Amino acid sequence: MSSNSINIAFLNDFSGAWNRHDIDALMRFMHDDCAFHAVAGPDVMGRSFIGRDAVRAGFQLAWETFPDARWLDADHFVAGARGVTESTFHGTRADGKRVEARMVDVFTFRDGKILVKNAFRKDRPAA
Repeated sequence: MSSNSINIAFLNDFSGAWNRHDIDALMRFMHDDCAFHAVAGPDVMGRSFIGRDAVRAGFQLAWETFPDARWLDADHFVAGARGVTESTFHGTRADGKRVEARMVDVFTFRDGKILVKNAFRKDRPAA
């Protein structure tokens, strides 16, 4: 599958795997040389996870931080080797505080897979 063959259904299926908390399914979407830039962290890109093992750990960390995490109302678009998913993140932290905020994932594709997932979320106080 080339990057040009990635479509809305591909991103919809990827989003579904996030909402099922299905790490094995998520990793099937990821390129061998993948990177994930999380919404928060010490660096200008947030916290970066580089390589399959690190990306897998970064994805799992999202569910450890927000065990009930859900990404709802997803809207996707694909333009060549790039794509975007806009959604509403819902999650409850271990301290009981809830987060609900709009967010986007900006994707770079290669060889029919996600090479880079760069996540951005509105900085809204937890309730």
